[in-house]
Amino acid sequence: MTQAQIEKVLQTIADSFRVSLRSPILHSPTEHALTYEDVTFPSQDGVPLEGWFIPASGSDKIIIANHPRWFSRSGLPSHLEPWRSLGAATGNDFEVNLVPDYKILHDAGYNVLAYDLRNFGHSGAANGGIFTVGRFEARDVIGSLSYVRSRRDLRDMTIGLFSRCVGCNATMFAMTKHPEAFEGVRCMVAPQPLSCRVALERALARLGVPAHYIDDLEERIRLHTSFKLDDFSPVPWAKSVMIPTLLYQVRDDPYTRPDDVQAMYDNIPIDEKKLFWIEGTTRRWDGYTYFAKDPRLMLEWFGTYMK
Repeated sequence: MTQAQIEKVLQTIADSFRVSLRSPILHSPTEHALTYEDVTFPSQDGVPLEGWFIPASGSDKIIIANHPRWFSRSGLPSHLEPWRSLGAATGNDFEVNLVPDYKILHDAGYNVLAYDLRNFGHSGAANGGIFTVGRFEARDVIGSLSYVRSRRDLRDMTIGLFSRCVGCNATMFAMTKHPEAFEGVRCMVAPQPLSCRVALERALARLGVPAHYIDDLEERIRLHTSFKLDDFSPVPWAKSVMIPTLLYQVRDDPYTRPDDVQAMYDNIPIDEKKLFWIEGTTRRWDGYTYFAKDPRLMLEWFGTYMK
């Protein structure tokens, strides 16, 4: 790879932190005969967030769903360009539809609040559009909790969290900054959080860029976001997780390393935790579709701690 090619790769990656690629909302709860309400509510800092509230008749339990990077509440159209190019080189070129997950949760007796994080889906643009791997997005998690507690029909419900990838990072950072907001939250199911430095090291390796260029890349990202890569790591944030948490992760995911997820798990300072590895695939997206294929472990977790 020439120096010019390396420079282009580094700048392209850095620029993706300046403006996030939004995914359209291509699916609806009506596809699964689910009644739902379009809702909007403010983030902790006032950013307008858009979402769905899917009621489960007679239930006093609610799951708040926090989505991964690039996704909207409905999923990721990675079978289409430009979203296909995000993961095609690693086999992640198939669509991820999250709406079936909400059907599973609904049928298991849970109300569902699914919404778009800032700068994604239909939610508002914020912070100049920069992506902070969970730091500013944590304000949206706080906003979703405040919204549930503000509604007369929801405020007394038992709350659980289904926080994936950046949604999990954001939840952990919110727990670090505002632990009081999680009082009464019963548990979390947390697929595939990752540390930005690890993910970018793996990306440079896949692209054939020498490892020492991580410092150059970090500086380019800092010029966009004002943060260093380690400022984006959920490993230290995991020390603030004080609710029963189930982590799960594709073990051979080329976007991260098992030791990164293991470090988060090890830092959770309570006994009510579990780490489950998805084996037999290298496709990260398989971690996002796993729940729809076999939700038993996750439903058992919710069932145990949301009684």
